[in-house]
Amino acid sequence: MPADNLQILGILNVTSDSFSDGGRFFDTADAVAHGRQLIADGADIIDIGAQSTNPDAEYITAQQELERLTPVVEQLKTEGFRISVDTFRPQVMRAMVAAGAEFVNDVTALRDPEAVAAVRDCGARVILMHSTAAAARAERAEVSAAGMVDRILAFFERRLAELEAAGIEREKLIIDPGMGLFLSRDPQASLAVLRELPRLARFEAPILVSTSRKGFIGDLLARGGQRVPAAERGAGTLATELWAVLHGAAYIRTHEPRPLREALRVWRAIERAD
Repeated sequence: MPADNLQILGILNVTSDSFSDGGRFFDTADAVAHGRQLIADGADIIDIGAQSTNPDAEYITAQQELERLTPVVEQLKTEGFRISVDTFRPQVMRAMVAAGAEFVNDVTALRDPEAVAAVRDCGARVILMHSTAAAARAERAEVSAAGMVDRILAFFERRLAELEAAGIEREKLIIDPGMGLFLSRDPQASLAVLRELPRLARFEAPILVSTSRKGFIGDLLARGGQRVPAAERGAGTLATELWAVLHGAAYIRTHEPRPLREALRVWRAIERAD
């Protein structure tokens, strides 16, 4: 049964090189307009990022990241929307929480000690993502799917304890097992994590899942041996999101909130039917 308190994060990439929509919302006005649309489509929170995690993306500076994020975050916050900021840089975390962001979404799980201090000081909720990558972006690594879930469990066992010892309350933490290239080039790694998602409930922390348009979905839907492009992965994305919701996810991060929100409305209507 889908959780009644499920929260949907709509993805807003203020980037030129994201794998799915790089460049579409690089202009501030376009980004703000898309943020409004995400809410209209059913998102509860807008997750805004300016540093792409595409394996081929270049790192921008903290100043560039702030220049991209600040006007978008400030405007959308002024309009009353809940904001998450997708960043691994401590100075960006501090500035964006001061500007109104409620969540910090860090693909490095606060690897930088200064990021730990930033989150502790500002009191934001934080999304901790597991990744097999050493860098702050996805990698095309051939990591075996065997034992992937056990590795994720060991990671969060250690990381949650470290962060609590550093003064961050468990109630502030949301765990994200990672998906797609953050795990492995092998689609079976992502499938294994989805299948065994209930095992993450042992941490008694909300679980976030973000499969939206990931490459493993394109591989699973391949036509004639060719990976389906990102724009054509909507149905596969929805299937994985519904699976995640039904197996313990409290948060779903997605490019397209409307299909998920509408699917859940129909699901609940069926449950209530006489």
